[in-house]
Amino acid sequence: MPRVRVNGVDLYFEEQGEGVPVLGIHGTPSSALAWVAAARELAKHGRSIIYDRRGFFRSAPATPFTSLDLLEHVDDAAALLAALHAGPAVVIGRSTGGQIALELARHFPDKVKGLVLLEPALFTIDPKANAWAADLRKRVLRRAAENPAAAAEALLRDILGDDVWESLPDKLKGMFLDTGPALLAEMKGRGLDLSQEPATWTEAELAAISCPALIVSGEDSLEACRLVNVRLAAALPQAEAVLVRGGHLIDPSHPDVLSFIDRISA
Repeated sequence: MPRVRVNGVDLYFEEQGEGVPVLGIHGTPSSALAWVAAARELAKHGRSIIYDRRGFFRSAPATPFTSLDLLEHVDDAAALLAALHAGPAVVIGRSTGGQIALELARHFPDKVKGLVLLEPALFTIDPKANAWAADLRKRVLRRAAENPAAAAEALLRDILGDDVWESLPDKLKGMFLDTGPALLAEMKGRGLDLSQEPATWTEAELAAISCPALIVSGEDSLEACRLVNVRLAAALPQAEAVLVRGGHLIDPSHPDVLSFIDRISA
């Protein structure tokens, strides 16, 4: 399995295709396994790179991390691009991965050519969404106190719904469950959407992110995600927003995403 060592950890990654680098950052709980089909399509439009974030699935250490911070994930993404000589990149982030992608563009603007934000988990920018996320955190922690191994399933059932969870292939369910320790480590860390102290952004900080951005919402997704996307689309100076069919697990290779990549890569 291909790995690259950055910032003291070994990150599992996959790459295929050529041209403009396209970096995919998965959400929480998840891994690059959930992006395999999308990566094949992205590789037709650039150099597709997906990876398991620090602590997740094939990038998990023998002893799980006790905490994980937003800036650790941001620094890892930047170091991965540097190690693979793959910048500037179009960076696609889904859910928590979208939060990481946005911060990557803010802290390392030279590494980001454009952003694709699939319902990024920036709940603190909207009061109603922030209150929802705080309640979600409490629900997941209560379930984890009863059974730590059930934390990831509890979160995904809450966000996706029971029907979607039950419809997932067993291989994906197993992967999601395996990333439970990383989910709990993020909840004990700083800056991430379900951390005790999630990151906040001022209007000026968001307005300073000047690269092109595509903000994608799902028709059947949570109100909290749509509220965040409305505010983000207004705050980012070069943002465009689209609404696609389905819920929170938006396809990273949706035709609107592929069209955006082609346009900003021309």
